[in-house]
Amino acid sequence: MGEKKRRKLTQRVQFKFMLAFFTLIVALLAVMDTYPIIASRDLVFSEKQSSLTGQTAVIAASLSSLDTLTSDSVGQVMSLLDVAGLERIVVTDASARTVYDSASTSEVGKYALLSEISLALEGESVFWSRFGDGVFTSRAALPVYSGAGLSGAVYICELDTAQAELILSVQSRLWMISLVCLMAAMALTVVFSRALTARITRLAQAMRVVRGGDYEHRIKPEGNDELTELSEEFNDMTERLQATEAERRRFVSDASHELKTPLAAIRLLADSIIQSSDMDEATMREFVADIGSEAERLQRTSEKLLDLSRRDAGAPRDIERVDLGEAAAATSRLIEPLAADMSVSVSCEAEEGCFVLASEDELYRIVFNLAENAVKYNVEGGEVKISAARRGARVVLAVEDTGIGIPEEDMPHIFERFYRVDKARSREKGGSGLGLSIVHDAVVSLGGEIDVAARPERGTRFTVSFPAAPEEEGGGSV
Repeated sequence: MGEKKRRKLTQRVQFKFMLAFFTLIVALLAVMDTYPIIASRDLVFSEKQSSLTGQTAVIAASLSSLDTLTSDSVGQVMSLLDVAGLERIVVTDASARTVYDSASTSEVGKYALLSEISLALEGESVFWSRFGDGVFTSRAALPVYSGAGLSGAVYICELDTAQAELILSVQSRLWMISLVCLMAAMALTVVFSRALTARITRLAQAMRVVRGGDYEHRIKPEGNDELTELSEEFNDMTERLQATEAERRRFVSDASHELKTPLAAIRLLADSIIQSSDMDEATMREFVADIGSEAERLQRTSEKLLDLSRRDAGAPRDIERVDLGEAAAATSRLIEPLAADMSVSVSCEAEEGCFVLASEDELYRIVFNLAENAVKYNVEGGEVKISAARRGARVVLAVEDTGIGIPEEDMPHIFERFYRVDKARSREKGGSGLGLSIVHDAVVSLGGEIDVAARPERGTRFTVSFPAAPEEEGGGSV
């Protein structure tokens, strides 16, 4: 990706963050602006309803003492009442004819064409209020009853600008505060989005660097949030990639060296045979035997590499109940010819019922590799002891020898691929440095553990522990 495209991508990410934060802030400010005003307005409505309904009831109660509602009688009653602050008071008789109007005496004697009065003459209590144009407009109406029944209706109207101005003033101040908050929020959003996208951009750039093969690249974590955790995970992943790459390169180098050595020897011997026209038969047979030996070593190394490759790829295996004691006994018999050639004695002690869940071939390979190494790296007249025993919920295999031993500084590395304690002597014995690595991987894949330690007298002891297989149905012993 070019620098121009990366810059455009960063700008798009910043814009999305800014738009998201801006939208959220605008929504919050809108709620903060509207909710107080709506709550204040509803509170005024409630207060108006209580106040006007009460005043209307007082007027209606005062007029209920009159047998008939006339202009004179109603005027006398109204002059005695404290009705200051009302915009208009209208009193009608039962036929909706106006008998009193505080706003205009010319309306007296005319029919009052007000919906509130019509509803009040039907026996209903009416209240209505509205906030608009800088004023609270409120209306209320009640029927007037006398001893003879419904005698009329009373209607009052109030215009309140004081509370309306107060609410409008609060609303104006809220808008000013919101505008300041919005501008500050926009500035903070720009700063925050740039800081956030800068960290994401650094993480993306680091990924591109690692993708290019620089596994030593690291990110310096900043802060204490999710991006910091992501950066730490990236560093851990890069560290593992670096270790894996180093191991891969060493493996390729060691494998190439292991394969190149026998191939070079085969080629040298073959060239010697071709170029020597007068080579005697004994020498030729010796050279051919050496070629066969090198070819055999090449074959063994190739087979072990293939085995490691299949194991790394997680190839499926046939898992069954296998008796580790039988595998140990069979291996001791199989290894005896090699041991006899080297004047090494082999003994085996195997308890009954040492069953583990494993692939039979894999389990035999584990025992054989350990026993073969114990014989090859032993001394003339030495001993190899193989044992298998049940220890609680574990089955333990032990292979001991009285051989040359392993230096303490080499102990942590002997299960690494192509690692050899004595490279020259290992090649003489036909070793490739892969046997113990295969054993270790096989043991771990079966849920077991392997340990190596020097014997107190002389030699080495390998201990392998497996989980014991469960009993078979029917109560068979394991």
